[in-house]
Amino acid sequence: MVEDKRVTVKGTLPGQTVRGRVIKKKAGLYEAAVIDTLKPSPLETKKPVCPHFFECGGCTYQTLSYTNQLKVKEKMVKELIDSFLDNAVWEGIIASPSQWHYRNKMEFTFGDAEKDGPLTLGLHRQYSNYDILSIEGCAIVNKAWNEILKYTQKFYRDKKVTFYNKMKHAGILRNLVIRQSTADGGILINLVTTTKHALDINNDKNIGLRNEIIEELCLPEYVAGLVALSESGKLDSLENYSKIAGILYTENDSVADFVQSDSTTLLYGQDYLIEEVLGLEFKISPFSFFQTNTKGCEVLYSKVREYVLEALGAGYKESNDESKAANVKDENAKSDISGNAEMQNPDAGKKLVGTVFDLYSGTGTIAQLMAPVANKVIGIEIVEEAVEAARENAKRNKLKNCEFIAGDVLKKLDEITDKPDLIILDPPRDGINPKALTKIINYGVKNLVYISCKPTSLARDLVVFKDNGYEVVKACVVDEFPNTQHVESCVLLERVSNRKADSYVKLNVKMADYYRIKDAEGGEMNG
Repeated sequence: MVEDKRVTVKGTLPGQTVRGRVIKKKAGLYEAAVIDTLKPSPLETKKPVCPHFFECGGCTYQTLSYTNQLKVKEKMVKELIDSFLDNAVWEGIIASPSQWHYRNKMEFTFGDAEKDGPLTLGLHRQYSNYDILSIEGCAIVNKAWNEILKYTQKFYRDKKVTFYNKMKHAGILRNLVIRQSTADGGILINLVTTTKHALDINNDKNIGLRNEIIEELCLPEYVAGLVALSESGKLDSLENYSKIAGILYTENDSVADFVQSDSTTLLYGQDYLIEEVLGLEFKISPFSFFQTNTKGCEVLYSKVREYVLEALGAGYKESNDESKAANVKDENAKSDISGNAEMQNPDAGKKLVGTVFDLYSGTGTIAQLMAPVANKVIGIEIVEEAVEAARENAKRNKLKNCEFIAGDVLKKLDEITDKPDLIILDPPRDGINPKALTKIINYGVKNLVYISCKPTSLARDLVVFKDNGYEVVKACVVDEFPNTQHVESCVLLERVSNRKADSYVKLNVKMADYYRIKDAEGGEMNG
């Protein structure tokens, strides 16, 4: 407590005592950042697997048994949205098929572990925005990646290439982004740098010549070393079927602290991966959004598919034994090669629904899973590269009733003449833009399926849905991110009244609900 006020601290566990620093104060509400942990939670009964656990700020749930991880995550989401579940079936939490080495993408950062120390490549130190730890044994990525990290760090240490300092806006090396396909083991490596020794944040002048930077990076030599590492078979010996499929170089001169592309060049191999999800193939490009746990997303998308079929009154069969959501409602349902349910169309000549909107559609995974039961599926996604990949994926999967539109959902909904019969929502972490939410509600569809990677955003948007005539029919949690605090939620909504939203949705959350939401998101600081 601070001045008898409640303090919210993100990333803590129930029962922990921590020391923190207030970083935000608004309208009598306090938010703090953790400085260190004074007393562990009684739930922390395991020794961490990862050698970086006590320094890295990533997998903070490693000291919990997986059973307790699931309990904590389910309780967090359930308490957060409990007021919306009066007439709903709460299905609990579904475990990830894999607890370790499950991530198919990670963005690593160049920096130093202490001021003026040697070049490091890895992840942020716990409670720090600037210190970067060398990572050589991350337990949630493919083991082969650690060899790629070690090679890259040593290569650029030896070349004495500087890292980009985000405070000074100076330096070259920014990120190394690694993606891998679980279908064939192909690895895509993307080296991200500036093209200038220093960035002028006022007018972005080119200080230093771009060609000099390219020469300093020694890209042909760097690529040759990576290819030799792959061809040596060492990556395969660490993790079966691992091979480098492509190496890219991305220029990023933005002062913003995230990975983006001003220009991307293919240096070796191919600039994409092929992934398989529930029997469909998807081309994944360097900057496409795709769920980071492939097998976990099959569990999530199976649940989405189940909710859609239930809303449409169709049967389904779920045959993944590892999912506690396993259920059989249709003896005639076939299974695909992954052992998961296929979308069922009881009448091959008849679709179950007219038009489905898949909003925030990424590379079109969900849209294409819906294609067998819809006359038409329209996906809207703001990332043009992802939309191009979605269109190519639909052709790859021989789906002719999918249309993908590049643009902001808020704007594109005004341009589309089609009216949806069912809407699927998979927004970014911050949820749905309030004005876009108004337009979505005013379509008046009977059912929506909402997928959320941030429970507080889901809770905020559910307030608006409830105020405008929708109620939750079913809800569950899917653990796509074992050993971390993150989780996916899936909710089936049904319209129970014909009330239309106001021209501008007001996010009217009572203070009691606000505290409950904030506490569930971060936990409360003791002491």
